Amino acid sequence: MILVVDVGNTHTVLGLFQERVLLESWRIATHFSRTEDEYGMTLHNLFSFSKIRTDKIRGMIISCVVPPMLKVMVGMAEKYFGLKPLVVGPGIKTGLPILLDNPREVGADRVVNSVAAYSHYRQALVVIDFGTATTFDCVSARGEYLGGIIAPGLQISIEALFQKASKLPRVELIRPPRVVGKNTVHSMQSGIVYGYMSLVEGLIARLSKELEVEPLVIATGGLAPLIAKETEAIDHVDELLTLKGLLYLYELNREDHHKS
Repeated sequence: MILVVDVGNTHTVLGLFQERVLLESWRIATHFSRTEDEYGMTLHNLFSFSKIRTDKIRGMIISCVVPPMLKVMVGMAEKYFGLKPLVVGPGIKTGLPILLDNPREVGADRVVNSVAAYSHYRQALVVIDFGTATTFDCVSARGEYLGGIIAPGLQISIEALFQKASKLPRVELIRPPRVVGKNTVHSMQSGIVYGYMSLVEGLIARLSKELEVEPLVIATGGLAPLIAKETEAIDHVDELLTLKGLLYLYELNREDHHKS
């Protein structure tokens, strides 16, 4: 079995694969103050609950966009699983040329998502990841990572409204009954949900014009289904895209990693 770990700013998502089949997946909070021992015990409890033997895990790969957490996760892997994990970063083979001014700047999760999407669809595409930030990643028909867009995430937008406008309440992230809100809550929900829908549609239209191609649009992240069902700009939703991409990269780099 192969354990894949995606450490994000808000959540850490884990997946356990056997012969390319996802057996289990978990989502836990990312806490900067947690130690490798705390994460090690958390994972052991998750595996125990799912009746998974940790000695059957023969490989691990980690994607991390929170620098202080990487050392913790690597230490946890070595101490509790006896594994030297593969880390997504400079030097790893992706099969995807990074056409940026500084390729080291691109987040590991964005590379993983782009690799996963292109390896499956093999055409020009845009991956939208609805996470702490909402990111748009563009891949050419030749499989080149062209760059992308970073926008504030949905939850960040909601929290900003709640914290910076004293009379506005914290609202549930759901589609309101109509665009024109008849009360404060519905007005806020309209601005967030329909406003974000318009952001997605507008940016996809601008990307298509600039790239001179109509790309396939893949959405991932926990909030992807909410937005995708409200717009025709998104072609597919794959909430497991990052986990699939991590497994793909593990297999692509397995031999080199074992030699190191």
